[in-house]
Amino acid sequence: MSREPDPAVLYPDVAAHGSLAAALQAAAADQGLSLRLAVTPSDPLCHATITSVVPHRHSSHVLAHRHERRWSIVGSFNDRLMICGSTEDLRELPRVIRGWAEGDGLDEIRQAATFDVLTGRFEVPDNNPADVIASEWQWLLKGADDADWPQYQALIEAAHAEPRLRRLYPCTGHWTLGFSPTPDSLYTPSFVSIDSPLGTGDYIIRERWNGPALHHVTTAAEAIAIAVDRIPADLLRTSSEHTEQDS
Repeated sequence: MSREPDPAVLYPDVAAHGSLAAALQAAAADQGLSLRLAVTPSDPLCHATITSVVPHRHSSHVLAHRHERRWSIVGSFNDRLMICGSTEDLRELPRVIRGWAEGDGLDEIRQAATFDVLTGRFEVPDNNPADVIASEWQWLLKGADDADWPQYQALIEAAHAEPRLRRLYPCTGHWTLGFSPTPDSLYTPSFVSIDSPLGTGDYIIRERWNGPALHHVTTAAEAIAIAVDRIPADLLRTSSEHTEQDS
């Protein structure tokens, strides 16, 4: 079993500053920037917390990898990931950190980054369900576009194109798509589960996650048509009412 290298050996420059937060602040100062960062006492060389002026931005961190010299940044709000990216150059992080901490828009942060920073969702400060659902669909579409999995991308795009499904919160895992009435009902059993196994070229329709197969179809359009036919009447009515209230 391989052992983790000593962080002080893997990151001697960080160790020289005493913490990752201090090393990032020094790198920022060299660029004329000031950063809102806090030391993580339990893991000072590998973890720093980003403090934002925007109240709904939280759970935001810079993390040093344990087995290779690389850093990742993650930022979220309302328990949903908003930005993530990684780099081998510590000096690339300050502008992204500053943008997140000072309330820059996600597109501004992405444009300022010199490494790939994913910002698929859009922020919903008031956490209203209709906009959270729209934000999640945007994230899902971007992820499908980046996945190099045409079958899965076709499924997500076909589901999003159907208004009756687009009103529902999309739930995904292991390339399987399901739906919840609202963002806070993720553990409510879905009325359908659509699996898109890699390399098979078909879709498996189930009543629930990991349930028995009900149908095998060869196109995303067929899969979505079956999903729409399975939407419970009360769920259709509820989702329509939410859409009208938020329009």
